[in-house]
Amino acid sequence: MNTERVLAYALLLPFLFQVSTCLDILNQSNIIKDGNLLVSSGKRFALGFFSPGNSSHRYVGIWYYQVSEQTVVWVANRERPISGTTGALSIDSDGNLVIHEKNGSFPVWSTKVSSRLSNYSTTAQLMDSGNLVLVQDFSKTVIWQSFDYPTDTLLPLMKLGLDLKTGLNRFLTSWKSLEDPTPGNYSYRIDPTGYAQLFLYKDRDPYWRSGSWTGDRWSGIPEMTRNFIFNVSFVNNPDEVYVIYSIINASIISRMVLKESGSVQRFTWHDREQQWVEFWYDPKDQCDYYGKCGPNSNCNPYNAGQFECTCLPGFEPKSPNDWYLRDGTAGCVRKPGISACQHGEGFVKVGLVKLPDTSKAHTNMSFRLKECEKECLRNCSCTAYTSANEMMGGFGCLIWHDDLVDTRTFIDSGQDLYVRVDAIELARHRKKTSSLSKKARVAIILVSVLAALLLASSFSYCFVIKKRNDRRRQNPLLRDITSPTHFKGSPSVPLIDDERNRDVPLFDLSTIASATNNFSFQNKLGAGGFGSVYKGVMDNGTEIAIKRLSKHSGQGVEEFKNEVRLIAKLQHRNLVRILGCCVEEDEKMIIYEYLPNKSLDAFLFDDTKRSLLDWRKRFEIASGVARGLLYLHQDSRLRIIHRDLKASNVLLDAAMNPKISDFGMARICGGDQIQGNTNRVVGTYGYMSPEYAMEGIFSIKSDVYSFGVLLLEIISGKRNSAYYHENPSSNLVGHVWELWKEGNCVNILDESMGDSCPKEEASRCIQIGLLCVQEFAEDRPNMSTVVFMLANNDVVPASPKRPAYIFKSNHGANLSSSDGTTSANDVTISTVEGR
Repeated sequence: MNTERVLAYALLLPFLFQVSTCLDILNQSNIIKDGNLLVSSGKRFALGFFSPGNSSHRYVGIWYYQVSEQTVVWVANRERPISGTTGALSIDSDGNLVIHEKNGSFPVWSTKVSSRLSNYSTTAQLMDSGNLVLVQDFSKTVIWQSFDYPTDTLLPLMKLGLDLKTGLNRFLTSWKSLEDPTPGNYSYRIDPTGYAQLFLYKDRDPYWRSGSWTGDRWSGIPEMTRNFIFNVSFVNNPDEVYVIYSIINASIISRMVLKESGSVQRFTWHDREQQWVEFWYDPKDQCDYYGKCGPNSNCNPYNAGQFECTCLPGFEPKSPNDWYLRDGTAGCVRKPGISACQHGEGFVKVGLVKLPDTSKAHTNMSFRLKECEKECLRNCSCTAYTSANEMMGGFGCLIWHDDLVDTRTFIDSGQDLYVRVDAIELARHRKKTSSLSKKARVAIILVSVLAALLLASSFSYCFVIKKRNDRRRQNPLLRDITSPTHFKGSPSVPLIDDERNRDVPLFDLSTIASATNNFSFQNKLGAGGFGSVYKGVMDNGTEIAIKRLSKHSGQGVEEFKNEVRLIAKLQHRNLVRILGCCVEEDEKMIIYEYLPNKSLDAFLFDDTKRSLLDWRKRFEIASGVARGLLYLHQDSRLRIIHRDLKASNVLLDAAMNPKISDFGMARICGGDQIQGNTNRVVGTYGYMSPEYAMEGIFSIKSDVYSFGVLLLEIISGKRNSAYYHENPSSNLVGHVWELWKEGNCVNILDESMGDSCPKEEASRCIQIGLLCVQEFAEDRPNMSTVVFMLANNDVVPASPKRPAYIFKSNHGANLSSSDGTTSANDVTISTVEGR
């Protein structure tokens, strides 16, 4: 049992329960009744009775005292709640902390540690760390502490792990729901077997894995780098295995929580905004889920448009048919007819990965990498090896003798894994390397031959550059777009700060005119208030889409610059890709990748085309849009709020994959900024959140509202402004809400989907959509939660509250839309009612 000295504490008066809100110590003469608080000396934490959410049950818990949003970090009687307000917390005659439902009744909860020490009195104290300690008065020794029995929250200086001498295991368990702190389905704990690592379990099965400790972080958490906020330590010795983190700046309030949905999240408290800000979370993408691609494979979520699973070198799919259908759960097996035992075998490096599950890995911390290779090569059962620790250039040896499970790729972090292959596979990889060397020699010869030609062409190039620079100097708009500048609304963060990336690719007007057959009518794809969109074909056969702003465009110069600068820096499979721009004479054009299936609304609201969208395809489109929004809100360099998400701004590629487009109205916020306000409200009625339409306050929750409307449109195949005979004054949101309250929400399903639509899954998606369109922004989930709910059918979403805008407008809208027109999705703001 840990020991912690209580340095000093005051003698208590018998009336402690009457003034307990001022004291941090409880002795055997006093009681904390329901309604009283025990407050730490620095007033950082409070202990008392509480009811979570709308529950009528009462629990004893610890929460932040000076945080405006009650945030419970520990619960004593989480499995035995009290009905009513008759509960009391006290120290019994044995010196234990106990909770009684009624005075003198059998305790519903007890520390159960000090009956053998009943000759000595004990005192309980709530520390400023959030730790509730029970101290033996005679020896001043801590005999019990809440930090040894965490619930769903890890606080600074709290150990997560095992005491190998006593068997004490400190781990997190999720709440069952937002209103029920009973232990839920998820647990977060250290697995000490093999080479220790953190696991997130769902029931008893691995759900997500941190990877092994690399010396300063877990290999599966690339964000976990040294910073000015957190300091993380991992201890692994014969006595203990645990991880602990501290806050470098004591003024920062931070916590890590295992959510009931199965997500591990770290938050910091934002004083100015008076709310919690998410700092990190996992799992994030499909490759984070344990064993996504089965054994002996690697999961790469960055293979845009391709199957994320690949076999490790020397392996092939165990079930080729399933692999072809993008089901990698069976994993990979050694290629047949090969020998990797004393027959010229070797190792192929797989870089930037989260190392495979180390539960069965063998460790030798005295080896260096070269010694590790020799040890692995000596043993024919060894399948892979790597360094155990990245510090000091790498040391320690990890060796696997079994299947390699749960390996995944990262972009710019991760470790090198050396996979054992046979001589043939090794030769194949060496041939690739040597062929590159041959190409390099040929390149040197060609460079020598072409040097004269390049010298001559350089004069022509300089002339072109001079002409282009002259054009930029003469055109202030072009100079603004292509120069390193700061984004409006975030003056301290340069959008383009790399010397190599200063220029947005520029197209000549003549090139675009040629590609579009001089902007012929046959090449015109569509039009809006901003101007027209044309299809073009470059000389090399590349198809492009050109957004040509008219001289009288409702989308002005600022929106044009905004879109070019912003989208040029974004890279995600669910965001449209910009190829460049053209600013010449009176022309302002943006060049995009060409998406042959145009926009989602062209399918969704067309009586003949909507039948092409079965349930699975609609679900994939909705999930893709959600992932794109999550990238904008959380995973891109800066927090980006789209402000005009709607069906016409979701484009579809040849495989019907969705891509969010039209960033003219998007706003960018600093990393810790979650909302802003504006005097110019722009967007499209029907998709616009109430706080934005009425007060000009936009945030990531504004986009969540728009996504909710879009999700309901995808499910129903109807516009938000559609007519309903049952309730002519109601829009789609209002109609779905009424059906939801009646338990008939599946009646909204688009009949053209036929039998392809599973009613239970569709009902969950409708519920998620209604959660997104709730009237108050704080009630709506963030996009990480939405993505998680969409991806996990066994997660039970909360019950939605009344949405905003459930009636149609009786008069026209007067807000600007992103395309310069008034949308058909009009609403009357005056009809919004409070909860």
